[in-house]
Amino acid sequence: MEHLFSPFHIKAVTLKNRIVMPALASFLIENGGGITKRAIEHYRRRADGGPAMVIVEACAVSPEGIVSAHQARIDHDRYIDGLSAIARAIASCGAVPAVQIHHGGRQTPARVIGRRPLAPSSLPCPAIGGEVEPLDISGIRLLIRKFGDAALRAQAAGFALIEIHGAHGYLINQFLSPFSNVRRDAYGGSLEGRTRFAREIVAEIRSRLGAQFPLSFKISAQEFVEGGLTTPESIRILKILEAAGIDLVQVSAGNDATPEWIAQPMFMKRGCLVDSAAAIRRALNIPVMAVGRINHPLIAEEIVARGQADLVCMGRGLVADPQLPNKARTGRLQEIRSCIACNTCMESIFKKGRVECLVNPEFGREEEMVLRPAEKARRVMVVGGGPAGMQAAWVAALRGHSVHLFEKQPVLGGLLIPGSCTSYKSELKTLVEFHRHQLRRAGVHCHMGVFVTPRVVLEHNPAVIVVATGSKPLMPSVPGIGSEMVVSYDTVLDGRKPEARQTVIIGGGATGCELAYHLSAHGSRVSVVEMLPKMGNRLEAMTRKVLLTKLREKEVRLMPETRLLRIERQTVVVADAGGRQRTLPAERVVIAIGTRPDTELYDQIKDFDMQVFQIGDCVSARNAKAAILEGARIGRTI
Repeated sequence: MEHLFSPFHIKAVTLKNRIVMPALASFLIENGGGITKRAIEHYRRRADGGPAMVIVEACAVSPEGIVSAHQARIDHDRYIDGLSAIARAIASCGAVPAVQIHHGGRQTPARVIGRRPLAPSSLPCPAIGGEVEPLDISGIRLLIRKFGDAALRAQAAGFALIEIHGAHGYLINQFLSPFSNVRRDAYGGSLEGRTRFAREIVAEIRSRLGAQFPLSFKISAQEFVEGGLTTPESIRILKILEAAGIDLVQVSAGNDATPEWIAQPMFMKRGCLVDSAAAIRRALNIPVMAVGRINHPLIAEEIVARGQADLVCMGRGLVADPQLPNKARTGRLQEIRSCIACNTCMESIFKKGRVECLVNPEFGREEEMVLRPAEKARRVMVVGGGPAGMQAAWVAALRGHSVHLFEKQPVLGGLLIPGSCTSYKSELKTLVEFHRHQLRRAGVHCHMGVFVTPRVVLEHNPAVIVVATGSKPLMPSVPGIGSEMVVSYDTVLDGRKPEARQTVIIGGGATGCELAYHLSAHGSRVSVVEMLPKMGNRLEAMTRKVLLTKLREKEVRLMPETRLLRIERQTVVVADAGGRQRTLPAERVVIAIGTRPDTELYDQIKDFDMQVFQIGDCVSARNAKAAILEGARIGRTI
């Protein structure tokens, strides 16, 4: 990868390669903006993985500019010492320390800042709502000075590059875009007016730091809303900012109304914003950073080799595997744990107030997940080759145990195998391959196609057994369920191209909706019956938004608050919330209402004279993230 690992220069700053970790909220910041030891260690680990530059998460330049109580801050000198500790940690690992400065504008809840959010106009945030306070001229000038103050603090903290956050629907983006700026004074209207706020911020920082300090600007080149920014208009904006003094641009997308373009789910192609970055690079005389589902070094190499961008941002990729650059540089591609764009990281922020990663259970738990040698090597038997079983097996083996993994199917992967059959979830295969490689690397003995009974357990005679037998599909008890045209979801997702048939899917959760898109994409007419009022109930919000849009485009019939009554010859009888019955034509009925734990083996051996663990779906139905986390913990417990 000669292009990806070639050096690059931005003024006096030398980057050892073309990989950049962009600013990503860690949610490891104290309430009030203080820097924690965990935050410092988080950045040290990412820098130690080999990227050329690490951009520290968005730091608020003013108290009312925060979007979370746990946002990093740079609006007072008291924050310099903590940020300096992060900058030193990054630099100590050979990466260039950079920082992003930011103001949330209207895109923050009033409850977080204790007042009405500031905005260029009286238009509220589409995602949050509520009244906003339009900025007057004096307020604008005060914020411009605050950006300059923040830049001085960043320099004092030891950062070698500053990035101005002008994207994702935050305050600067709000001024740039006619979607959010309807002012009629000098800071609105024409392109010159809408760019004035950003232009004056750049000029203010230049006056404070001088001409030689590297300055980056992050832009949402496309907002994907009516009246929003497009790549051609963004090129005109960036030419103005280039003349004002920016040295680098990061080309992102999306705003507060289109968050799916900020953290793109797996339905979007890898490198989905590269064309926009390439167009901007052709038009400007300054270097460009590409971002957007660049989750593998081979993709990054191709982007740089083709001249589509000078640098590539790999944010979620470095959350999934902090050592990604080092592994790529040394040719260990099989060892890379790739981001699969499941957006678990985003979901966990909104539901738990912290970032979690499906594929990397160590993220945010680095101290807990330290691998320590076992006090005594033991013979371990793992039953079940799904995500929980595989994770537990190779972790235990790396600690020194003799591990034998038994799987009744001819291949490893469990429910990840049918889950990866659809084109838009095919990247799940990279997760399966990662675990298979880890098993080989750790020396786990894999016994395939073996159905484990209590007798097999006694014959193997382990000191420890980990039961990870997974789950079985649930089937409703209704008349006609035994019909030949009724199948469970896993039999449809068998890796073969599905036949085009008129299909009724019972169950409109994540599996049912994903299956509906898969079948409709292969020519089937599909109806989805769901008892709850919300379709795709357990899907992450941005993934759900994209998927439901695609289902409507495919003319899939979505039937929430509807229950299955019976299955008849080539028909399905359902009832809506009011009890009204209707008959749906069907050549195939797919059941996707969930699973039940397969506890048969555990119930038979739980009293054996050996240590017995039960993990994964055979305890209760759960997602892959929970299963992998359990496996990681058990592997460290044995």
